Amino acid sequence: MAKDEIVKMGDADVTDAMQDLVGWTLLKDRPAIFKSFKFENFVDAWNFMDEVAYNAEDMAHHPEWTNVYNRVDITLSTHDVGGLSELDFDLASIINDIFENPSK
Repeated sequence: MAKDEIVKMGDADVTDAMQDLVGWTLLKDRPAIFKSFKFENFVDAWNFMDEVAYNAEDMAHHPEWTNVYNRVDITLSTHDVGGLSELDFDLASIINDIFENPSK
């Protein structure tokens, strides 16, 4: 999706998209969605981040994230539109799939 095709989602669209997204929460202080992932160890967390990174790069849409040992916290927002876009929900769905079906 080209940058000029990215559109900020309205409140109703965000509400609808959130219903299909397991485990993510809408942040109250900014237009973004958040989820925390927990793993057995640091290596599993790192492998997850590695796989997410490849998918995010393919989409040219990158998460804000932190990693502390076995936990990865991810926030998604589309900075180019100043809010949430379909890119955020598409990437969140991919991230959920990666977490549920690790390749390693």
